[in-house]
Amino acid sequence: MSPAPARHRRRFRRTALFTALITALVATLLLRPQAERADAAPATFVHPGVTVSKSQLDFVRTRVNAGAQPWKGAFDQMTASKYADPNRTPKPRAVVECGSYSNPNHGCTDEREDAMAAYTDALAWYITRDERYARKAIELMDAWSAVLKDHTNSNAPLQTGWAGSSWPKAAEIIKHTYTGSWANSGRFATMLRNVYLPEIINGSNSNGNWELSMMEAAVGISVFLEDKASYDKAMAKFRTRTAAYVYLSSDGDLPKTVPSQNLDTREKIVNYWQKQSTFVTGLTQETCRDFTHTGYGISAISHIAETSRIQGRDLYGTDVGERLRHALGFHAKYQLGTAAPSWLCGGSLKLGLGPITEVGYNALHNRLGIAMSNTRTLTERGRPAGSNNLFVAWETLTHGDNPG
Repeated sequence: MSPAPARHRRRFRRTALFTALITALVATLLLRPQAERADAAPATFVHPGVTVSKSQLDFVRTRVNAGAQPWKGAFDQMTASKYADPNRTPKPRAVVECGSYSNPNHGCTDEREDAMAAYTDALAWYITRDERYARKAIELMDAWSAVLKDHTNSNAPLQTGWAGSSWPKAAEIIKHTYTGSWANSGRFATMLRNVYLPEIINGSNSNGNWELSMMEAAVGISVFLEDKASYDKAMAKFRTRTAAYVYLSSDGDLPKTVPSQNLDTREKIVNYWQKQSTFVTGLTQETCRDFTHTGYGISAISHIAETSRIQGRDLYGTDVGERLRHALGFHAKYQLGTAAPSWLCGGSLKLGLGPITEVGYNALHNRLGIAMSNTRTLTERGRPAGSNNLFVAWETLTHGDNPG
């Protein structure tokens, strides 16, 4: 048999080379280390690294001590609040029982507010270096870690998410900046690992703000525990839920969904989106419920994105940032007084977005240079942003125009 013509041999070599390249590329993608994913846990966790970083804290401390605004006013607001009360007595209990809308309320408010007070005291410690604040934060964390065993009733996952969002923010600052002793830090970590994380890490099929708040807590707790597996699991759920919570026109005719919810028809999706059948960029799954719950979801998105950025994985340049930007702008417009068109929630909106814009606005406007005029107006009008008494607190102080 005569040898194949040269052109056939060259074609065969090119085909073989192409096949080899594709095989190598597939192998590379399959074997790519987890840490190379855009949202994966870092090789080494950064501390303090839950929502606010050391460089951000240093900026705030400098500005407050210089009497600069809006930070000094925000600091004064914080230290005058009930959460900074030096005589605060923690009210822990073994079982926190929270029904729908916290009815019954057996320790729900006490737990959330003690956690927020611990974070408030941790911030006050860092800015002032007054050890009384650090010791009060430790007192609160120790009191709860000594007795808490469980959360029960229908709101247990959400309650755990709310309180669990504040505890690691406080613990990160105290553990990694306070030079005094925190003898029971290990017991506190055990509480987060055994009481909080199992309640939230598997997510929720309720309204989207539930799972977003739960994942905020799970991500923060994972940073404190340096638990890469839990961090990655929480972040994966966060990415899926964020895409299903804020609509972009690029998603198609219908919003994205969370597969486990089986929202497999237009009718099911419309019902889940509070009967809203017209989808526009920036709309959220709970816009037509009310802006308050929508604010919870938007806030959690911004907090997780900020924690991820501190940990070296900047999500603001991904669809997370795009969804956050448009959700903020869309809702800010109506919160500022624009009348709702008839196609939006039947022309009637329940406002009350809450003090939730500072983190996202600082990241997207100040760092990335996006105009965000409505969000800017709303943010500056609301300064200094206080607390929603659930899991959001003092964000003009920590993130207002903060380059850290």
